[in-house]
Amino acid sequence: MTALKIVVVVPDLDVQDQNDDHAISQAERSRALRIGLLESGFNLIASLPADVFLAERIHQLQPDLIIVDAESEARDALEHVVFATRDARRPIVLFTDDSDTTHVRDAVAVGVSAYIVDGLSSARIRPILDVAMARFEYEERLRDERDDARNALQERTLVDRAKALLMERQGLSEKDAFTKLRKIAMDKGLKMGEVAQRTLDMAALLS
Repeated sequence: MTALKIVVVVPDLDVQDQNDDHAISQAERSRALRIGLLESGFNLIASLPADVFLAERIHQLQPDLIIVDAESEARDALEHVVFATRDARRPIVLFTDDSDTTHVRDAVAVGVSAYIVDGLSSARIRPILDVAMARFEYEERLRDERDDARNALQERTLVDRAKALLMERQGLSEKDAFTKLRKIAMDKGLKMGEVAQRTLDMAALLS
């Protein structure tokens, strides 16, 4: 099996003050996360800052999964990641040592597949990411099914309107109107919805 390509979005880990125990702890935790990814057999292709260039870099790298390694700035980092993946959704996992979980609901709402607070160990990384991938794939299937159902309903509505128009203006029965639309669709290699929309547009133009 090909290893997942992972991008980690990290805060600035350049510790300026060696007496800043908090910054040092954050840097060590972030390094431990990346080491854990490598030890678990994942393909860590880049560590990126959450900045205005993130969308371009993600587009270039095409990762399978994005990990946000954040602390108090988790919300800002998430906003960058969500913006960067708006046109090509990917599973997002947030690792944080910030015990304030008031933003968990908002994070899940914008597409975070897993929200992990502290307690990180190498042994936990693979099951966490496996669950995140499975959840993302399940939600994408549901999204596709909803889109398909919505598109089918829209197409049915258009076809019904086009049939009604042909029945009114050409005196056709419902069956004959449908047959006419279907023949045009087959002859031109179009979907029924496209033919119906063109029929309605032409009628509006000539009215």
